[in-house]
Amino acid sequence: MTTSTSPADPAAVAISSGNLPPGYRDWTLISIARLGGKANDLRAKLGNEVAIKAYRQQTLPFPDGAIIARLAWKAVPSEENNDALRPFFEQQLGKAEGDRLIADSFVAGPATNIQLMVKDSKKWASTGGWKFIEFDNGKPAPEAEGGEKTCFSCHAPAADTDYVFTRYAQ
Repeated sequence: MTTSTSPADPAAVAISSGNLPPGYRDWTLISIARLGGKANDLRAKLGNEVAIKAYRQQTLPFPDGAIIARLAWKAVPSEENNDALRPFFEQQLGKAEGDRLIADSFVAGPATNIQLMVKDSKKWASTGGWKFIEFDNGKPAPEAEGGEKTCFSCHAPAADTDYVFTRYAQ
């Protein structure tokens, strides 16, 4: 059973007004990912209560009102992190293996953007029931840089999982 996204839902109201939803940074972690190459970023996927309940109950399609947020940061090395870990790695694994692990150690650097998927199966039927929106520096990105056309083309191959390709990390 799906429930319609309520206009009184503060997250839906904020997103409809072109704002990030209040409290989204406190939503539950779904998963994390790292993208290499030119993107070179770390990503955290968060879900509101509706999305997390659907993930935990393995409910597909996601119910209306589900919101999934993807936060991204540049992956950067951290000397502070490396200095703290180096002695442990060297003691446990030897210098060569410790150095190899430190070379692959990254932390979240500058934020790049935030992307949201908002489920309303009637309102956004043409994009699988999802609204896609990207925020750069807290402001909605122009449609050409992120949104229904750009984002939906990447999500279309995941139609069998309701256009969501992030799995819940338990």
